[in-house]
Amino acid sequence: MAYTERLLRLASERIEQRRRNAEEAASLRHDSFVKAHPELIRLEDKMRKSAFGLVKVIGMGEKTAEYIEKLRDENLAAQRQINSLLLESNYPEDYLEPDYTCKICSDTGFKDGRLCKCHLELLKQLSYEQLCEKSPLKLSSFDEFSLDFYKYDEGVYDLMSRNFFFCKNYADSFDLNSDSVIMWGETGLGKTHLSLAIAGETIKKGFGVVYGSVQNLFGDVEKEHFGRSDFPDGTTEKMLLECDLLILDDLGAEFTTNFTVAVLNNVINTRLLASKPTVISTNLNMNELVSKYSRRIASRIIGEYKILTFDGRDIRQQKLGI
Repeated sequence: MAYTERLLRLASERIEQRRRNAEEAASLRHDSFVKAHPELIRLEDKMRKSAFGLVKVIGMGEKTAEYIEKLRDENLAAQRQINSLLLESNYPEDYLEPDYTCKICSDTGFKDGRLCKCHLELLKQLSYEQLCEKSPLKLSSFDEFSLDFYKYDEGVYDLMSRNFFFCKNYADSFDLNSDSVIMWGETGLGKTHLSLAIAGETIKKGFGVVYGSVQNLFGDVEKEHFGRSDFPDGTTEKMLLECDLLILDDLGAEFTTNFTVAVLNNVINTRLLASKPTVISTNLNMNELVSKYSRRIASRIIGEYKILTFDGRDIRQQKLGI
Protein backbone atom coordinates (compact mmCIF):
# COMPACT_ATOMS: atom_id res chain seq x y z
CA MET A 1 0.00 0.00 0.00
CA ALA A 2 1.56 3.30 -1.05
CA TYR A 3 0.17 6.57 0.29
CA THR A 4 1.65 10.01 -0.23
CA GLU A 5 3.51 11.70 2.61
CA ARG A 6 0.85 14.41 2.67
CA LEU A 7 -1.92 11.83 3.11
CA LEU A 8 -0.03 9.96 5.83
CA ARG A 9 0.61 13.20 7.68
CA LEU A 10 -3.04 14.24 7.43
CA ALA A 11 -4.19 10.86 8.74
CA SER A 12 -1.79 11.10 11.71
CA GLU A 13 -3.03 14.60 12.48
CA ARG A 14 -6.66 13.45 12.37
CA ILE A 15 -5.98 10.53 14.71
CA GLU A 16 -4.01 12.72 17.11
CA GLN A 17 -6.91 15.21 17.12
CA ARG A 18 -9.33 12.38 17.96
CA ARG A 19 -7.12 11.42 20.88
CA ARG A 20 -6.86 14.99 22.17
CA ASN A 21 -10.61 15.53 21.86
CA ALA A 22 -11.35 12.33 23.80
CA GLU A 23 -8.88 13.17 26.58
CA GLU A 24 -9.98 16.81 26.84
CA ALA A 25 -13.61 15.73 27.10
CA ALA A 26 -12.67 13.22 29.81
CA SER A 27 -10.79 15.95 31.68
CA LEU A 28 -13.86 18.21 31.62
CA ARG A 29 -16.06 15.38 32.91
CA HIS A 30 -13.52 14.72 35.66
CA ASP A 31 -13.41 18.36 36.76
CA SER A 32 -17.18 18.56 36.83
CA PHE A 33 -17.50 15.35 38.83
CA VAL A 34 -14.87 16.46 41.35
CA LYS A 35 -16.89 19.59 42.12
CA ALA A 36 -19.82 17.44 43.19
CA HIS A 37 -17.68 14.67 44.72
CA PRO A 38 -14.39 16.11 46.05
CA GLU A 39 -13.61 12.76 47.72
CA LEU A 40 -12.67 11.52 44.25
CA ILE A 41 -9.33 13.36 44.57
CA ARG A 42 -8.48 11.42 47.75
CA LEU A 43 -9.37 8.08 46.17
CA GLU A 44 -7.37 8.80 43.00
CA ASP A 45 -4.41 9.88 45.11
CA LYS A 46 -4.65 6.61 47.02
CA MET A 47 -4.59 4.68 43.74
CA ARG A 48 -1.54 6.61 42.54
CA LYS A 49 0.34 5.95 45.77
CA SER A 50 -0.37 2.23 45.55
CA ALA A 51 0.94 2.22 41.99
CA PHE A 52 4.10 4.12 42.89
CA GLY A 53 4.59 1.78 45.82
CA LEU A 54 5.43 -1.01 43.42
CA VAL A 55 8.90 0.46 42.90
CA LYS A 56 9.67 -0.43 46.49
CA VAL A 57 9.20 -4.10 45.68
CA ILE A 58 12.75 -4.37 44.36
CA GLY A 59 15.00 -5.81 47.03
CA MET A 60 12.22 -6.73 49.47
CA GLY A 61 13.03 -10.42 49.23
CA GLU A 62 10.52 -12.77 50.77
CA LYS A 63 8.11 -9.93 51.60
CA THR A 64 7.62 -9.06 47.93
CA ALA A 65 4.46 -11.13 47.32
CA GLU A 66 2.89 -9.92 50.56
CA TYR A 67 3.56 -6.27 49.70
CA ILE A 68 2.23 -6.60 46.14
CA GLU A 69 -0.98 -8.17 47.47
CA LYS A 70 -1.42 -5.33 49.95
CA LEU A 71 -0.98 -2.70 47.21
CA ARG A 72 -3.39 -4.56 44.94
CA ASP A 73 -6.05 -4.69 47.65
CA GLU A 74 -5.67 -0.96 48.33
CA ASN A 75 -5.93 -0.16 44.65
CA LEU A 76 -9.01 -2.33 44.12
CA ALA A 77 -10.69 -0.90 47.20
CA ALA A 78 -10.19 2.66 45.94
CA GLN A 79 -11.44 1.69 42.49
CA ARG A 80 -14.57 0.12 43.98
CA GLN A 81 -15.29 3.29 45.92
CA ILE A 82 -14.90 5.40 42.77
CA ASN A 83 -17.23 3.08 40.87
CA SER A 84 -19.77 3.36 43.69
CA LEU A 85 -19.62 7.16 43.48
CA LEU A 86 -20.25 6.99 39.75
CA LEU A 87 -23.12 4.53 40.00
CA GLU A 88 -24.75 6.52 42.81
CA SER A 89 -24.64 9.55 40.47
CA ASN A 90 -26.15 7.49 37.63
CA TYR A 91 -22.95 7.46 35.59
CA PRO A 92 -21.36 4.37 34.01
CA GLU A 93 -18.12 3.04 35.50
CA ASP A 94 -16.07 4.28 32.54
CA TYR A 95 -17.52 7.81 32.69
CA LEU A 96 -14.20 9.34 33.73
CA GLU A 97 -12.19 7.49 31.08
CA PRO A 98 -11.47 8.96 27.62
CA ASP A 99 -14.04 7.80 25.08
CA TYR A 100 -11.64 6.98 22.26
CA THR A 101 -12.99 6.57 18.74
CA CYS A 102 -10.99 3.36 18.38
CA LYS A 103 -11.09 1.03 21.37
CA ILE A 104 -8.34 -1.14 19.88
CA CYS A 105 -5.51 1.41 19.79
CA SER A 106 -6.95 4.17 22.02
CA ASP A 107 -6.59 6.59 19.10
CA THR A 108 -2.84 6.17 18.75
CA GLY A 109 -3.19 4.74 15.25
CA PHE A 110 -0.95 1.76 16.04
CA LYS A 111 -1.41 -1.70 17.51
CA ASP A 112 1.48 -4.06 18.22
CA GLY A 113 3.83 -1.88 16.21
CA ARG A 114 1.63 -1.88 13.09
CA LEU A 115 -0.96 0.49 11.65
CA CYS A 116 -4.26 -0.08 13.41
CA LYS A 117 -7.36 -0.95 11.40
CA CYS A 118 -8.77 2.51 12.19
CA HIS A 119 -5.65 4.13 10.72
CA LEU A 120 -5.95 2.13 7.51
CA GLU A 121 -9.66 2.93 7.23
CA LEU A 122 -8.93 6.63 7.69
CA LEU A 123 -6.29 6.52 4.95
CA LYS A 124 -8.83 4.96 2.59
CA GLN A 125 -11.42 7.58 3.56
CA LEU A 126 -8.97 10.43 2.98
CA SER A 127 -7.97 8.93 -0.37
CA TYR A 128 -11.63 8.84 -1.33
CA GLU A 129 -12.15 12.45 -0.23
CA GLN A 130 -9.04 13.58 -2.09
CA LEU A 131 -10.19 11.79 -5.22
CA CYS A 132 -13.64 13.38 -5.02
CA GLU A 133 -12.10 16.83 -4.64
CA LYS A 134 -9.91 16.41 -7.71
CA SER A 135 -12.38 14.61 -9.96
CA PRO A 136 -14.46 16.62 -12.45
CA LEU A 137 -17.62 15.04 -11.05
CA LYS A 138 -18.56 13.16 -7.94
CA LEU A 139 -17.06 9.71 -7.62
CA SER A 140 -19.03 7.50 -9.98
CA SER A 141 -19.93 3.86 -9.46
CA PHE A 142 -20.55 0.88 -11.70
CA ASP A 143 -24.16 0.76 -10.46
CA GLU A 144 -24.73 4.25 -11.85
CA PHE A 145 -23.41 3.36 -15.31
CA SER A 146 -26.31 2.63 -17.68
CA LEU A 147 -25.84 0.61 -20.84
CA ASP A 148 -29.27 1.82 -21.99
CA PHE A 149 -27.58 4.78 -23.71
CA TYR A 150 -26.02 2.40 -26.22
CA LYS A 151 -29.05 0.25 -27.08
CA TYR A 152 -29.90 2.22 -30.22
CA ASP A 153 -27.21 0.22 -32.06
CA GLU A 154 -26.56 -3.49 -31.47
CA GLY A 155 -22.88 -3.26 -32.40
CA VAL A 156 -22.28 -0.28 -30.13
CA TYR A 157 -24.21 -1.95 -27.31
CA ASP A 158 -22.13 -5.13 -27.56
CA LEU A 159 -18.88 -3.12 -27.61
CA MET A 160 -19.78 -0.98 -24.63
CA SER A 161 -21.12 -3.98 -22.70
CA ARG A 162 -17.74 -5.64 -23.11
CA ASN A 163 -16.01 -2.45 -21.97
CA PHE A 164 -18.26 -2.15 -18.94
CA PHE A 165 -17.76 -5.74 -17.78
CA PHE A 166 -14.03 -5.56 -18.46
CA CYS A 167 -13.75 -2.48 -16.21
CA LYS A 168 -15.92 -4.01 -13.49
CA ASN A 169 -13.90 -7.22 -13.49
CA TYR A 170 -10.69 -5.17 -13.57
CA ALA A 171 -11.75 -3.35 -10.40
CA ASP A 172 -13.05 -6.48 -8.66
CA SER A 173 -9.86 -8.45 -9.29
CA PHE A 174 -7.39 -5.56 -9.10
CA ASP A 175 -4.00 -6.24 -7.59
CA LEU A 176 -0.50 -4.83 -7.97
CA ASN A 177 0.07 -7.05 -11.02
CA SER A 178 -2.97 -5.85 -12.95
CA ASP A 179 -2.56 -4.68 -16.54
CA SER A 180 -2.42 -1.08 -17.63
CA VAL A 181 -5.40 0.11 -19.67
CA ILE A 182 -6.05 2.86 -22.19
CA MET A 183 -9.60 3.94 -22.99
CA TRP A 184 -9.99 5.94 -26.16
CA GLY A 185 -12.95 7.39 -27.98
CA GLU A 186 -14.87 10.62 -28.43
CA THR A 187 -15.97 12.71 -25.48
CA GLY A 188 -19.11 11.85 -23.53
CA LEU A 189 -19.01 8.08 -24.01
CA GLY A 190 -18.36 7.02 -20.39
CA LYS A 191 -14.55 6.84 -20.17
CA THR A 192 -14.30 9.14 -17.14
CA HIS A 193 -17.27 7.49 -15.42
CA LEU A 194 -15.72 4.02 -15.67
CA SER A 195 -12.28 5.33 -14.67
CA LEU A 196 -13.76 6.82 -11.52
CA ALA A 197 -15.72 3.64 -10.81
CA ILE A 198 -12.46 1.66 -10.99
CA ALA A 199 -10.84 4.19 -8.66
CA GLY A 200 -13.64 3.93 -6.11
CA GLU A 201 -13.57 0.14 -5.97
CA THR A 202 -9.77 -0.11 -5.72
CA ILE A 203 -9.72 2.45 -2.90
CA LYS A 204 -12.28 0.35 -0.99
CA LYS A 205 -9.88 -2.60 -1.32
CA GLY A 206 -7.15 -0.57 0.38
CA PHE A 207 -5.00 0.37 -2.61
CA GLY A 208 -3.41 3.79 -3.01
CA VAL A 209 -5.03 5.49 -6.01
CA VAL A 210 -4.08 8.77 -7.66
CA TYR A 211 -6.68 10.17 -10.04
CA GLY A 212 -6.66 13.41 -11.97
CA SER A 213 -6.71 15.09 -15.32
CA VAL A 214 -3.35 15.14 -17.07
CA GLN A 215 -3.63 18.92 -17.23
CA ASN A 216 -3.95 19.30 -13.45
CA LEU A 217 -1.47 16.62 -12.39
CA PHE A 218 1.25 17.57 -14.85
CA GLY A 219 0.59 21.23 -14.08
CA ASP A 220 1.36 20.50 -10.42
CA VAL A 221 4.56 18.70 -11.41
CA GLU A 222 5.62 21.71 -13.48
CA LYS A 223 4.86 24.20 -10.69
CA GLU A 224 6.90 22.19 -8.20
CA HIS A 225 9.79 21.75 -10.62
CA PHE A 226 10.05 25.48 -11.26
CA GLY A 227 9.50 26.54 -7.65
CA ARG A 228 5.97 27.90 -8.07
CA SER A 229 4.34 25.56 -5.55
CA ASP A 230 4.07 25.37 -1.76
CA PHE A 231 5.13 21.73 -1.92
CA PRO A 232 8.69 20.44 -2.36
CA ASP A 233 9.96 19.73 -5.85
CA GLY A 234 9.16 16.15 -6.79
CA THR A 235 6.21 15.57 -4.45
CA THR A 236 3.58 15.14 -7.16
CA GLU A 237 5.84 13.29 -9.60
CA LYS A 238 6.86 10.86 -6.86
CA MET A 239 3.19 10.27 -6.13
CA LEU A 240 2.50 9.58 -9.83
CA LEU A 241 5.37 7.12 -10.03
CA GLU A 242 4.81 5.23 -6.78
CA CYS A 243 1.03 4.95 -6.23
CA ASP A 244 -0.59 1.53 -6.59
CA LEU A 245 -2.91 2.69 -9.36
CA LEU A 246 -2.52 5.86 -11.42
CA ILE A 247 -5.52 7.10 -13.41
CA LEU A 248 -4.75 9.82 -15.96
CA ASP A 249 -7.94 11.35 -17.29
CA ASP A 250 -8.28 13.22 -20.59
CA LEU A 251 -4.80 12.75 -21.99
CA GLY A 252 -4.35 15.21 -24.85
CA ALA A 253 -6.53 18.00 -23.43
CA GLU A 254 -3.56 19.58 -21.64
CA PHE A 255 -1.34 22.30 -23.08
CA THR A 256 1.56 20.26 -24.38
CA THR A 257 5.16 21.39 -23.87
CA ASN A 258 8.51 19.66 -24.02
CA PHE A 259 8.32 19.45 -20.22
CA THR A 260 4.91 17.74 -20.09
CA VAL A 261 5.93 15.30 -22.82
CA ALA A 262 9.05 14.43 -20.79
CA VAL A 263 6.92 13.92 -17.66
CA LEU A 264 4.48 11.67 -19.55
CA ASN A 265 7.34 9.63 -20.99
CA ASN A 266 8.91 9.23 -17.53
CA VAL A 267 5.62 8.25 -15.88
CA ILE A 268 4.73 5.68 -18.54
CA ASN A 269 8.20 4.11 -18.73
CA THR A 270 8.87 4.09 -14.98
CA ARG A 271 5.52 2.53 -14.13
CA LEU A 272 5.81 -0.08 -16.88
CA LEU A 273 9.31 -1.06 -15.71
CA ALA A 274 8.00 -1.33 -12.12
CA SER A 275 4.91 -3.26 -13.31
CA LYS A 276 2.64 -0.65 -11.74
CA PRO A 277 -0.79 -0.44 -13.41
CA THR A 278 -1.98 2.77 -15.04
CA VAL A 279 -5.36 3.65 -16.55
CA ILE A 280 -5.43 6.37 -19.22
CA SER A 281 -8.46 7.88 -20.92
CA THR A 282 -8.11 10.01 -24.06
CA ASN A 283 -10.08 11.41 -26.98
CA LEU A 284 -7.03 10.99 -29.23
CA ASN A 285 -6.60 8.19 -31.73
CA MET A 286 -3.31 6.48 -32.53
CA ASN A 287 -2.19 9.00 -35.16
CA GLU A 288 -3.06 11.92 -32.89
CA LEU A 289 -1.08 10.37 -30.02
CA VAL A 290 1.97 10.10 -32.28
CA SER A 291 1.54 13.67 -33.52
CA LYS A 292 0.98 15.25 -30.08
CA TYR A 293 3.61 13.30 -28.15
CA SER A 294 5.94 10.96 -29.97
CA ARG A 295 5.93 7.65 -31.78
CA ARG A 296 7.93 6.19 -28.89
CA ILE A 297 5.32 7.11 -26.28
CA ALA A 298 2.44 5.98 -28.48
CA SER A 299 4.24 2.71 -29.20
CA ARG A 300 4.77 1.96 -25.50
CA ILE A 301 1.08 2.55 -24.79
CA ILE A 302 -0.17 0.51 -27.76
CA GLY A 303 2.27 -2.31 -27.09
CA GLU A 304 1.90 -2.60 -23.31
CA TYR A 305 -1.63 -1.41 -22.46
CA LYS A 306 -4.96 -3.19 -22.82
CA ILE A 307 -6.93 -1.14 -25.33
CA LEU A 308 -10.63 -0.30 -24.83
CA THR A 309 -12.25 1.51 -27.75
CA PHE A 310 -15.36 3.53 -26.86
CA ASP A 311 -18.08 4.24 -29.42
CA GLY A 312 -21.57 5.71 -29.49
CA ARG A 313 -23.36 9.02 -29.13
CA ASP A 314 -22.49 11.60 -26.47
CA ILE A 315 -24.42 10.59 -23.32
CA ARG A 316 -24.71 14.17 -22.10
CA GLN A 317 -26.35 15.18 -25.37
CA GLN A 318 -28.68 12.20 -25.18
CA LYS A 319 -29.78 13.27 -21.70
CA LEU A 320 -30.54 16.74 -23.09
CA GLY A 321 -32.45 15.24 -25.99
CA ILE A 322 -30.01 16.56 -28.55
